[in-house]
Amino acid sequence: MKKLHNTVDRRILKEQIQHQTEPRFTVSFYTYHVIEDPQGFRDALFEAWSGLGILGRTYIASEGINAQISVPKEKFDAFKTHLYQIPWLNGVRLNKAVQSDDRAFFKLIVKLRSKIVADGIEDPQFDPSNTGVHLDAAAFNALTDQPDTVLIDMRNHYESEVGHFENAILPDVDTFREEIAYVENMLKGQEEKNIVMYCTGGIRCEKASAYLKYKGFPNVHQLEGGIIKYARDAKEQGLPIKFKGVNFVFDERLAERISEDVIAVCHQCGNPFDLHTNCANEACHILFIQCDTCKQEMNNCCSTECKDVNALPIEEQRALRKGRIAERNVFKKGRSEKLKFMSKSNK
Repeated sequence: MKKLHNTVDRRILKEQIQHQTEPRFTVSFYTYHVIEDPQGFRDALFEAWSGLGILGRTYIASEGINAQISVPKEKFDAFKTHLYQIPWLNGVRLNKAVQSDDRAFFKLIVKLRSKIVADGIEDPQFDPSNTGVHLDAAAFNALTDQPDTVLIDMRNHYESEVGHFENAILPDVDTFREEIAYVENMLKGQEEKNIVMYCTGGIRCEKASAYLKYKGFPNVHQLEGGIIKYARDAKEQGLPIKFKGVNFVFDERLAERISEDVIAVCHQCGNPFDLHTNCANEACHILFIQCDTCKQEMNNCCSTECKDVNALPIEEQRALRKGRIAERNVFKKGRSEKLKFMSKSNK
């Protein structure tokens, strides 16, 4: 019987990847395409990628695929050959990370979802393929220099807190589903303006730009390939890089640095810092910004309460968690009254 799921404990896998030395590429890609048999496609993909030593997180839905993966360097050509043999993925843009890390992922996850991006859109008349105009790095810089352009960050609050484009509107939202409605309402009365949106790799803007066009906004644009592609292209072409800070990413790295600007602060002491971590208390695990000094003082925890719990023997910690709803989530939004210097809008 074919093995189509991981069966090894995540802690063992995480330990194993720390000792591996093979170089890897961190890559992301997405495509909106109707998949008739998502389960069959998912199983075939998992089997093929397992054989290539690919790690990472991929979502499959009837509307397409969204992948963030780590590919062994020596298997990269084989990976591309396999991928491009799938007709609707032939030539799909592969976004290589600005700062690759051989340990960005430690296991392969391929999951079925109802949508590859949760958007809350249920209108059957909406066509996500009718997207806005895609802008390369040069065109993005030129259009966002114009005073009548509205630039919108289509990411969540904790992402834009540590890095964003100059003069961008930064919606204080927790989810993409929430942001689409927020942006539509915010732009009422500005239908004729040039609207430019950006996100990490482009997938959220792909759907958001199509939705705004569907809602009657004629001049909608999106940054092609998102922040990841922009940073690489702007650097290679010698263009001014208008992004300040770090780009939040959804893997073990949690960030890749785009500029040396530090625009955020440690949520515990208020000193300039812009790298996220997760509370070491397994019952909390909240995502927050913590500088090296506070990390040492607080034992990588978000509060004294969590620090005390984390100091207990493992069995006592498990007993405290028993019967409680599990809240452990590596990407849990960092909103907590315990964090004194968190941006007020983020509490």
